[in-house]
Amino acid sequence: MFRRVVFLALAAASLTPWVSAPLALVAGVVFALTWGNPFVAQSKSAQTWLLQASVVGLGAAMNLGVVLRVGGSGLVQTALGITVTLGLAFVLAKLLRTEATTALLIGVGTAICGGSAIAAVAPAIGAKSHQTSIALAVVFLLNALALLVFPPVGHALSLDAPAFGLWSALAIHDTSSVVGASMQFGDEALAIGTTVKLARALWIIPVTLVLARFWPRTEAAGSAKPKRPWFIFGFLAVAALVTWVPVLQGAGKAIAVVARQVLVLTLFLVGAGVSREALKQVGARPVLLGVTLWLIVASVTLTAVKLGWLVAPTLATSAQ
Repeated sequence: MFRRVVFLALAAASLTPWVSAPLALVAGVVFALTWGNPFVAQSKSAQTWLLQASVVGLGAAMNLGVVLRVGGSGLVQTALGITVTLGLAFVLAKLLRTEATTALLIGVGTAICGGSAIAAVAPAIGAKSHQTSIALAVVFLLNALALLVFPPVGHALSLDAPAFGLWSALAIHDTSSVVGASMQFGDEALAIGTTVKLARALWIIPVTLVLARFWPRTEAAGSAKPKRPWFIFGFLAVAALVTWVPVLQGAGKAIAVVARQVLVLTLFLVGAGVSREALKQVGARPVLLGVTLWLIVASVTLTAVKLGWLVAPTLATSAQ
């Protein structure tokens, strides 16, 4: 009973403005490893729905034209980035003797949008449960690290808000961690990070369909259809509604504020989902592959942002 009361109290505290995203994440991990999550199944289900609902809610403060413009302006650049990242993942898999399917899942998570991309691609390519779990665990560990490391690095290198938002979107895996990191640099960084990341997340759809068609599937994979990230369409629908009905922009901003705080709760639940068993299941090689790939992507994108080769998009027409 004590565990449940403390867990619920921490979850409720995560919905208050006094609890930051990194604090919520750390609190969840510490609680899980110390006492164990008393609501494992419920937390896993809730974090999925809360993340998706929060992303949809963030769309209420965005301008659809801006999101599509951001995605369209970097079309070739994004396609090249995804291709190079996946290529690096396979090179590292050869060097580290890691399973190709596991390497692909980690590569997709790194290149596009973390757990959402892995969850969409895994059934499409017939990935086994342990391969999916390992890839998700690696991405989670790196998300937690990025959430804690990126803001101090950004401050140390004197990145301004637009540059930090762009770097976060390009180098952090999951949308939730991009939001958690970029919101520490202010509203402008948050808007740019979220918009760029969600524009990039749209690539889940073509990448999943291509892999479903060409990736060698095992017999056990059957004819499972690839899962599609429907929450992205929800984000686009809400953004379209607020964009085309200006009178709703005030309500949209309020919804986005609530959505950002719900994301903090989501990070607490993500942290609370960690277990000693899951940590033991993650082998050294997939972790090394994921860390190496992430460091390469983070370093290259940071250098490009600092040198001005990559410039944050202008969101002046967004409903902020």
